[in-house]
Amino acid sequence: MSTATFDFCPSPLPVTRREFAGTSLQSTALAHTLRRTVRPFLDGWARYPELPWPAGVVDLFGYSLGPISGTVRRPIRLPNCRAEWIRPPGELADRAILYLHGGAFLCCGINSHRQMVSRISAESKASTLNVAYRMIPRNPIRAAVEDGVDGYRWLLSHGYTADRIVIAGDSAGGFLTFMVTLEALRQGLPRPAADVALSPLTDLDPVNKLAHPNADLCAVFPKRAVGALSRLIERLDTRGGHEPSTSPVDGSLASMPPALIQTGSREMVYVDAELMSERLSQAGVPCELQVWERQVHVFQAAAGLLPEGTRAIREIGRFIRKATPVSTS
Repeated sequence: MSTATFDFCPSPLPVTRREFAGTSLQSTALAHTLRRTVRPFLDGWARYPELPWPAGVVDLFGYSLGPISGTVRRPIRLPNCRAEWIRPPGELADRAILYLHGGAFLCCGINSHRQMVSRISAESKASTLNVAYRMIPRNPIRAAVEDGVDGYRWLLSHGYTADRIVIAGDSAGGFLTFMVTLEALRQGLPRPAADVALSPLTDLDPVNKLAHPNADLCAVFPKRAVGALSRLIERLDTRGGHEPSTSPVDGSLASMPPALIQTGSREMVYVDAELMSERLSQAGVPCELQVWERQVHVFQAAAGLLPEGTRAIREIGRFIRKATPVSTS
């Protein structure tokens, strides 16, 4: 269990909480499908996480999910990993997004997230660096954080000022969004304009998640998988005598930029999203928490199929454009 070092501001800010009611037929069907396919698969993985599961296959299957029409992309090489530079169609403002994909630190990547990232880029009118960071079990989480910071440095070195850069990610990538920001600040890099986290994991300690009613309601994650992932991460992090990873909710948050957090009301990580928004607000950091009724984990990835996903990405675009306004001088 991690030791909290979070800040309490003398004048904490209230969380801006917005509830998005309504569940489409498409959303209900997706939840039903995931509960009978992905959830049992993850439960099987949790029983035998040491087996050589073909995690890379997920990203290969994702290759069929191409970007939206008119997107231009090119490969980028960071010091220790690959990345992809995505330029959406249309006129763009001088802003950029550093994107960190989800996948429980184990799977997914540039291919699986390309379509969603291209949608976010288009709505934000921003080019995006989509980072294929190093993952477990070959690497500890700190390697992924290093890769994210390298991506941030790449954007800074290519003409984007910090106040024109937003760091974003989903699920495990939401965890990395906050940790990369914290590490960049620790290294003396300038503060980015904002953080955006979709269905983020923010607490590696599974206790609060497993005690919440959503532990039985989540359509994607079974209880067994939450504990198994936490134990695997701790084992990998502490190899060679290293300290275990800290969690964003336990970080020193007073210098963090404004944040947007989106979560489904029945997700396993709903409690993480809520806790992170509370900790940011206690530290005096503006945070908007959006709770979407009965939406599945990272429902934004199904934009185009789910009306809720399409609307959520529009909300992300709105937030990013507001955080990086076009100069009129």
